[in-house]
Amino acid sequence: MEQASNERLVSLDDEPPLTVDADLASNLVLSNGSKSNQFRKKFFKNTKLSQWNDWHWQLFHRITTVEQLLRFLEPTKEELEALKSNAHQFPFSVTPYYLSLIDLEDENDPIRKTVIPRIDEKAVSEGESTDPLKEENSSPVKSLVHRYPDRALFLVTDFCSVYCRYCTRSRFVGGHGETTRTNWDEAFEYLAQHKEIRDVIISGGDPLTLSDERLGELISRFSSIPHIEMLRIGTKVPFVLPQRITPKLVKILKSFKPLYINIHATHPNEFSESSILACNRLADGGLVLGSQTVLLKGVNDSVETMKELFHRLLKVRVRPYYLFQCDPIIGSGHFRTTVAKGKEIMEGLYGHTSGLAIPRYVIDTPGGGGKVPVYPDYEISKDNEGYHLRNYEGLTFTYPDFSGNR
Repeated sequence: MEQASNERLVSLDDEPPLTVDADLASNLVLSNGSKSNQFRKKFFKNTKLSQWNDWHWQLFHRITTVEQLLRFLEPTKEELEALKSNAHQFPFSVTPYYLSLIDLEDENDPIRKTVIPRIDEKAVSEGESTDPLKEENSSPVKSLVHRYPDRALFLVTDFCSVYCRYCTRSRFVGGHGETTRTNWDEAFEYLAQHKEIRDVIISGGDPLTLSDERLGELISRFSSIPHIEMLRIGTKVPFVLPQRITPKLVKILKSFKPLYINIHATHPNEFSESSILACNRLADGGLVLGSQTVLLKGVNDSVETMKELFHRLLKVRVRPYYLFQCDPIIGSGHFRTTVAKGKEIMEGLYGHTSGLAIPRYVIDTPGGGGKVPVYPDYEISKDNEGYHLRNYEGLTFTYPDFSGNR
């Protein structure tokens, strides 16, 4: 199976041809009391644990229609209106596993808000755009973005197992874009010709939804370009499809060194036995893990939630890397906080937890200006005595800003 078709709608009662090999069978184990296992027993009574733990099974049984969703929960009026709207452009898709993490009785469940459409997506606010970062303006060939001098972004697939409602590439993923072998060939030709590129970020869609064979081919081709010093993969798979993180996959990924994986982490509720094992399996394989989090109103916009998320990430050896201000993608107004809220959260982290638990808060500037870091206002003033700085307790200290003897 190369990758699941994002056009295919399947019945939840259908069973795909399934052969469970040793790699899948040894994948993930759920305790009887785990939330996911209880969900499986309730809604998929005839599904064996070995099937549930097969990432192909999870992809085949994605929930993609309102009719399928009704089997699990009662949508709110706002959700139902969005799901039934003919004007709905960005597809809805969630794996059974990820749906199992949601409190099905709580319409304000944080994960539910991020994956089930709401009619608020139809509202277009000032400054919103289908491509707010102007990636297409920095795309010399299809599927490749070359914005920074020594880095390039390679969009290797337009498919995700779960579609986040605030996705900055909704114009591209879910069937709106196309990534073919020809696109790959053109991208690799460009990378080989541009020796200034030393760092490639592999994204999409979600690269880890590709088959082992395609991923192996991808990484092998990078190995043949001597000036590519490092690879980064952006993915949400460890939290939405942890069954994909098999020993075989880890072996493929660690064939290129150094390879860094940035995991899209949204909320502490994403942590389960399965996601913890997936992260630990990647770390045990020698892969360097970081996280990227989007600040979302009503989902994770509090110091307490962020601190818990970052602490849990560190426990599974994932270093918090970026906290993104939500991009002004069309229909994202209900997700976006103010920048002041982001600075407030960062101030609640600095000095109140270890530095390893504090990501960089950045705005990916609309118009294609790249990432700009944003910090709380700790600098009070500067005079002949030096810089007067406020610490996390609100106390003021002076740093003598001069060198040598005065």
